[in-house]
Amino acid sequence: MADLFQEDIKLNLPDSKIVYYPSFLKKNEADTYFELLKRIVPWQQDTIKVFGKEYPQPRLTALYGSNDRTYSYSNITMKPLPFTNKLLEIKQKIEIRTDVTFTTCLLNLYRDGRDSNGWHADDEKELGVNPVIASLTLGQERFFHLKHRKNKTLKQKILLEHGSLLVMSGETQSHWLHQIPKTTRPIGERINLTFRVIK
Repeated sequence: MADLFQEDIKLNLPDSKIVYYPSFLKKNEADTYFELLKRIVPWQQDTIKVFGKEYPQPRLTALYGSNDRTYSYSNITMKPLPFTNKLLEIKQKIEIRTDVTFTTCLLNLYRDGRDSNGWHADDEKELGVNPVIASLTLGQERFFHLKHRKNKTLKQKILLEHGSLLVMSGETQSHWLHQIPKTTRPIGERINLTFRVIK
């Protein structure tokens, strides 16, 4: 019998390399990580500047790393906390699957459907050229939207499920934008761990 937890879905989108693993973690494992991270992570809400105005970021965040490299985006500069044993455990599982050694994890807590992440690319200079971004979803499933920067007809929508892993690499960040949009549906909390390499 095939191991369902090894399945992967390659998104055949031009100018990209994106693989989705819907059942990367077994449900009980994902449940345990979700409850633990929700409780032990020192979640914070930063202020972002949009068109000269400041707003509370529509989600909570935390940054962990194996080096002291800061991470900056949307006029926010975050200093990493040292990885906890549980985060190192998760990191190792993802590194085995991706064959990449990650230095940093940005965590996002989406408290309800009003929390979101607008259109952007993970193309900050700290990440280098053609970065690998491994994104683990725990808790509430949410839609992940992609759109091509130049060809407006190229769009994709993926439902990121509890325990799933999405890996973006190659030229993806140069050619595609992505977002987690708001929803008016009454939904639960989602924790998203995005592993990356900061040089």
